[in-house]
Amino acid sequence: MTVGVALNATDSDNQIDATVRLAGEAAAAGLRSAWFGQTFGADSPQLAAVVGREVPALQVGTSAIPVFGRHPLTVASQALTAQAATHGRYHLGLALGTRLLTEGGYGIPFERPVARLREFLTALRQLTETGASDFDGELLTAHTPVPARVPGADVGVPLLVAAMGPRALRVSGELADGILPYLAGPRALAEHIVPAVTGAAQAAGRPAPRIVALVHGVVTDDADAVRERATDALAFYEQIPSYARAVELSGGTRAADVAVIGDERTVAAEVRRYRDAGATEVVFAGTEIAGDADRRRTWDLLGTLAG
Repeated sequence: MTVGVALNATDSDNQIDATVRLAGEAAAAGLRSAWFGQTFGADSPQLAAVVGREVPALQVGTSAIPVFGRHPLTVASQALTAQAATHGRYHLGLALGTRLLTEGGYGIPFERPVARLREFLTALRQLTETGASDFDGELLTAHTPVPARVPGADVGVPLLVAAMGPRALRVSGELADGILPYLAGPRALAEHIVPAVTGAAQAAGRPAPRIVALVHGVVTDDADAVRERATDALAFYEQIPSYARAVELSGGTRAADVAVIGDERTVAAEVRRYRDAGATEVVFAGTEIAGDADRRRTWDLLGTLAG
């Protein structure tokens, strides 16, 4: 099992420079991968490409690009460019997105997200594996009257999905290479998420999927105060049904209930629980919530746990 970290430098003077610096620290600590979120700010495939060029010890990934407001042709172009820039170390994560950001930001109705995901993945797989697409769906059309191949990206791009609901897990098992569950604790993984996506992959004749568990957590001696901060920081996710369900299936009530916060022994034990629940990779997010000292302390521990 490998261990990575999600990098967040949105409070810096220059997000790109600060992210490269943080990525260097992560690699020096022994972490294996760096992941970048996607909202309306920095373009995550570009950020991954820059970091991957500057810090060649790290695998880099996007977690995750919503399928609304984007087109497979454009996303494939971004992903293949990042893959060529990093010489095969880029991993593309997709997400269904949320009604709030889709309708509030793009003015696009948040309708039939799982059907859109299925069509998006189908067209994207063609593009990333062959550099061409000939796809006509109900919701999306993707054709390449000129080649979409990017020299240097011939290894393709691993496709992952931030899936946790039953229908999204089924589509991901059939069409993707793995999943990126967030705020899903070991119980939810072991009892619901891993069996669903693995069963779908087996039924489709595909290899066992990667389970890249994104975990909000930090090593600290002030667990109560940090958990209180995490409760405020993660409250947004409680409005989103898929996250709320994952928290409930994990045995929690608030999103912060599944956050991993405590000393080294506590955090290491929780990482092992994720492994035992079926996670093939663990990526810690929110490690900056308690300040730089605890972030470094967290990364040092995770580096020792990286396989």
